[in-house]
Amino acid sequence: MRPLHAGLASGRWQTMTLATQLGNVGSEYERALNWQKRGDAAHFENAFVRMLELLDLTITDQRWKNHRLKELVRLREVICEEFCGENNEVRDSRDLRQYFLYFGILARSLADERV
Repeated sequence: MRPLHAGLASGRWQTMTLATQLGNVGSEYERALNWQKRGDAAHFENAFVRMLELLDLTITDQRWKNHRLKELVRLREVICEEFCGENNEVRDSRDLRQYFLYFGILARSLADERV
C-alpha cells in the first residue's frame, strides 16, 4: 500500500521531535473522533488510516527504539481497541485526547523557542 503521507514516510518524519510526531497523531485522532461522532464512516476511516500511518511511522522511528517503544505500541493497541474493538460500550476518549493535547502543547512550545 502506498503511504498517504509520502513526504513524511520518505524521511521528514524522522526529523521531528517525539512531541511533534505525537501532536500530529493526536490531530488525526481528533479528526477520526469527530467523524465517528458525526456518523460519517468514509471520512472516519480516512482519518483513522492516516492516524495509524503516522503512529506507525513514529513506532518505526529508530530514535524511539528504547523505553518509549513499549508505550508507543501500547498506545496503538488502545486506539485500535477504542475504535475497532468488539466491546460496544461507549468509551470515554477524554484520556487519550488529554494525552495528545499535552504533546501538542509541548511541540508548540518547543517550536516557539526556536523562533
